[in-house]
Amino acid sequence: MTQTQGTAPTSTRTIWKGAISFGLVHVPIGLYTATRDSGIDFDWLDKRSMEPVGYQRINKRTGKEIASSDIVKGVEYEDGRYVILSQEEISAAFPKTTQTIEIEAFVDADDIPLIYLERPYYTAPLKRGEKVYALLREALRKTNKVGVAKVVIQTKQHLAVLVPCGRALVLNLLRWGGDIRSFEQLNLPPQSAKAAGISSAEMDMAVALIEDKAQAWNADDFRNSFSEEIHKLIDAKVNAGEVQEVVQAPQESPVSGGAEILDLTALLKRSLAGGAQAAHAKPAAAKAGPAPQKKASTVAKTAAVKAKPKPKTEAKPTPKTAAKSKAAPKPDKAAPARRRAA
Repeated sequence: MTQTQGTAPTSTRTIWKGAISFGLVHVPIGLYTATRDSGIDFDWLDKRSMEPVGYQRINKRTGKEIASSDIVKGVEYEDGRYVILSQEEISAAFPKTTQTIEIEAFVDADDIPLIYLERPYYTAPLKRGEKVYALLREALRKTNKVGVAKVVIQTKQHLAVLVPCGRALVLNLLRWGGDIRSFEQLNLPPQSAKAAGISSAEMDMAVALIEDKAQAWNADDFRNSFSEEIHKLIDAKVNAGEVQEVVQAPQESPVSGGAEILDLTALLKRSLAGGAQAAHAKPAAAKAGPAPQKKASTVAKTAAVKAKPKPKTEAKPTPKTAAKSKAAPKPDKAAPARRRAA
């Protein structure tokens, strides 16, 4: 199936560089956005000067603007009661940035419910990593497995799954298990047709209706009609010369970093050998302490990578705060007002 039909243009801007790690093998890759928002963002503009309008830091009780130096971060644990955390305490809790997508397990592709899927990214090989990238992709496809991994992006740790998709390996961020709400307390009908009181005739008619509407998937058949209508209106106003000049924000430069891979066959053999030795060493490890293979695999992994990517420093995300900080007014899109047409 063609993967490009009905999709948005490819994004070639690397948002993250690092490596996929399985066994002793490192696959140097770049991460690229795989989706775009088809909604419309309406920015606030001052109608007198056509300058962007931002938000101020306002004390919700007094209505007065306050300085950023007077803002602390707090987490509400009871109604109206907060625990205050310093920036140092928050920074210490951030996971260590490794620039590595560490595959921890391979599971059947059908075992992960769709409700866990959150956001997809494309991966692409860097620095002579094409062969091992293709090897991992084809091995996953042949075994109908996906790789479950952890990755740190912009100081935030994510659970993710590596899935073969055409010529690409897609890194799909997953929701953590504790983020999914149970449906047990909802008033849902029993799972089987008989228990739900559905007759054979009703089932036959429902199946016939579904089969009558069945078709092959084509993304072009499903579009955001509101977005298309707004874009038509924008095009009409542009053609009529109804355009206002607004200062544009500068483009950010792409990130740097990367990793190289060396002897693929040797690393695969050593990974398999290391796994077998670790399995035999488990009983002895309980008595004699850590198995020596762990140290050996660490050394081997270090030798497999000539240059590891440097950790990328990004702005740290914040928890729910007692006074949520908003971006100050700037002549850019730092504070877009997302309002939908009534």
